[in-house]
Amino acid sequence: MSRDSESGAHEHELRVRGAGEDLARTGAPDGVVGLITDRLAERVETPAPVTRTVVANDSGVLFDEVSHQRVDQSVVTWAPLPDLAHWVRLAERNVRFVLALVDHEGGQVAVYNSDVPEPETETSAGGDTYHVHKVPVGGWSYLRYQHETENVWKRNAEAVVEAVESEIHHGVRLVLVAGDPRSTAQVLEGLEKSKATVVHLESGGRAEDGGDEAQQHAIREALMEHVVARRLELVHRLKDRLGQGFAVATGVRDVADAFVSGQVETLLLDPDASAGLQLVLRDHPGLDLGAVPDEEPLRADQALLAAAVRTDAEVSMLPRAALGGAPVAALLRWDSQGGTQSTA
Repeated sequence: MSRDSESGAHEHELRVRGAGEDLARTGAPDGVVGLITDRLAERVETPAPVTRTVVANDSGVLFDEVSHQRVDQSVVTWAPLPDLAHWVRLAERNVRFVLALVDHEGGQVAVYNSDVPEPETETSAGGDTYHVHKVPVGGWSYLRYQHETENVWKRNAEAVVEAVESEIHHGVRLVLVAGDPRSTAQVLEGLEKSKATVVHLESGGRAEDGGDEAQQHAIREALMEHVVARRLELVHRLKDRLGQGFAVATGVRDVADAFVSGQVETLLLDPDASAGLQLVLRDHPGLDLGAVPDEEPLRADQALLAAAVRTDAEVSMLPRAALGGAPVAALLRWDSQGGTQSTA
């Protein structure tokens, strides 16, 4: 959490101390406890709320990430594999998106993290102002000025599209566009074939204050709809594949075996339901989780998340009820033997 007050700083110190004590009780070496608590104790100069996820072993800190979401209770684990289910839950709520505020002169193209009010990056696109405004003259001059003005608008819109496409190329998958209706329409048309989800916000553009409440409300709604739509899409895909018995696996054993062959495209996990189950590597020859004992029972959620990382599979957290009653399921890259299903 952020220490933005004296009471916040004191509470933070208590939580760090408690995390260290809990970690020591689980059997973590003193050196690892020190690494974790030292990192957690560092001041984070960002607005509250702040949650920090740290993974370490005898070699040092392996992962350290701050997210701007509130967690009521700290989670501490010492195990052969990192306990990342809680971090994945936080990460799924976090959306990186482009906000393009456009008018006839171009636009402001900014990349945001949904948890942080300030943009990661912000650039101006377009800026050609020659004949940007239509001139009320008559005759042939009027037609020429109108044509030139519309060409300027088009060039500026194309510059905005180019800037947005550059961010999409670097991994952003949600684009929000707002502003002047004519310019917005041109930008949306230019992004029709984009690989990202493009949403038109019916609210103000860059001529208005970026803190405009109507605009902020529209952004929040668009982000929520994006997250919900993604989860619903996964649920529907899983349901369809279960019905067809095609390119799907359910249950710890079969999902683990699918990881062995590199079939898993998306791991769907109920972390609470799968945390109580175990996986033994020797039961799945070829499942590579790194330097982990092959005879020691591993927590199923930790093992499958590790497998997802090592095979570049996507991960999403869903409740067991959405997984056909299984604690874990997987959408596969290809089908074998008509799909596999189990409930363990």
